[in-house]
Amino acid sequence: MAGRRKIEKVAIANRGEVAVRIIRACQELGLKTVLLHSSPDTATIAYRLADETVCIGEAPSSASYLNIEANVQGALGAGADAIHPGFGFLSENADFAEAVENAGMVFVGPTPENIRLFGDKITAKAHVEAHGGPTIPGYRGKDQSLATLTEECERIGYPVICKAAAGGGGRGLKVIRDSKSAADLIASAQREAQSAFGSSIVFLEKYLDDAKHIEVQVFGDHSGHVFGLFERECSVQRRHQKIIEEALSPSLDEKMRNEICKTAVDLTAKAKYRGAGTVEFLLQGGKFYFMEVNTRLQVEHPVTELVMGVDLVKAQLLTAMGQPLAWPKIFQPRGHSIECRLYAENAYQGGIPSTGKLLATHWPHAPGRRFEVGFDPGDEITSFYDPMIAKIIVWDETRIRAIQKMKQTLRETVIFGVRTNIPLLQEILSHKDFVTGKMTTRFFETNFSKGVEAPSFSASENKMIQNLSARVSEGSAGGDNGTGPSEGNPWSFTWGRT
Repeated sequence: MAGRRKIEKVAIANRGEVAVRIIRACQELGLKTVLLHSSPDTATIAYRLADETVCIGEAPSSASYLNIEANVQGALGAGADAIHPGFGFLSENADFAEAVENAGMVFVGPTPENIRLFGDKITAKAHVEAHGGPTIPGYRGKDQSLATLTEECERIGYPVICKAAAGGGGRGLKVIRDSKSAADLIASAQREAQSAFGSSIVFLEKYLDDAKHIEVQVFGDHSGHVFGLFERECSVQRRHQKIIEEALSPSLDEKMRNEICKTAVDLTAKAKYRGAGTVEFLLQGGKFYFMEVNTRLQVEHPVTELVMGVDLVKAQLLTAMGQPLAWPKIFQPRGHSIECRLYAENAYQGGIPSTGKLLATHWPHAPGRRFEVGFDPGDEITSFYDPMIAKIIVWDETRIRAIQKMKQTLRETVIFGVRTNIPLLQEILSHKDFVTGKMTTRFFETNFSKGVEAPSFSASENKMIQNLSARVSEGSAGGDNGTGPSEGNPWSFTWGRT
């Protein structure tokens, strides 16, 4: 059992909406915050919200958010007692967690030993197999030569998926469908893995091409007990990046749900896991297979929070301080929650990024709606980082009602200044395979690989759009910030009809 550790000031080694989420949780616990940010990330909500800010480097992630020494020294210089890594960047880097602890601060997350065990996908699968967990057939050997890896593809049988051993998030991941492309794709995966994670080691697995992506939220408290907080469905993905997530999964019956959740808890409990973690599985043909463990907070954690009635970020902070959680011994999920990732991109041109200044935003707050936002009007969406502007999360009593609520919420959400993926999200939410819960990880590739068709407008509608765009561009940035109409604020205009 870990003893209590005094924490009064937390450094956040991240950006965007997750930095805002962590700062809010710290405020509610009476903790001071320090934002460790890159040079362009001063025009953000997190920068304005933090008690202190420390610039740790220039725009490239390698010079700032991925720089271990810069983050540790920035936090120490500000007098921080702990560092919360958020998700992405250094959140699953065992060396970073160890450096934080060696510097006398608390790492708000799993132990370095947890991260090393599960962060390397090869050792993670070995742990799962040693404890009787279900794994996908493949190759995880030390011989990383192209000759050996291509031979193993033949043995496994196509299609085969090649993955980076040291990380995830779609980087260093290639699907190999025939022997002709095997060597080139493996070499490409090795290069991507080296660039993203500092290791070119890859492993091979039989590719399940019609599977569902199911993940289980676990949490290890300060006493060593691992809670199971049920599952999320994350099958709607584009190039292995999630777009829409929900809790609970519409794909599991009670027997399968109990079995997959028990497996996740058992595997992490045997590793003496601490903090928030997600055990990911692929489900196909009535069987589930272990994929990986993400040793961090997930982007989609809000859907679990809404269904389970918990605050995972506060739980992370309390656990880091060695304090108990006021959680029930047995959880009972309630209702259904869906999250949509709102990206700055052109839905009508295959999702190409849309950068620029946010001129105005309108987030239609109402019961059962939650918005996690990283930027205000006047802030700029740059090309340096992930183009996610916000996450929109809804909760309702049933899945169908949650879908209806999300569609209505998206209809009422307005963004001026950059294009967004709202049209794509609406199309996905209306697709029969999504509504019936039949979607698999090939859902997006099969139905939306070219994006969505642009709407056509009449001459009068085009004239009105041009007039609106001109007025917004001429005015200063503004939004639904409660200040009321003002000169230059696009929301103060009476647009009228043309």
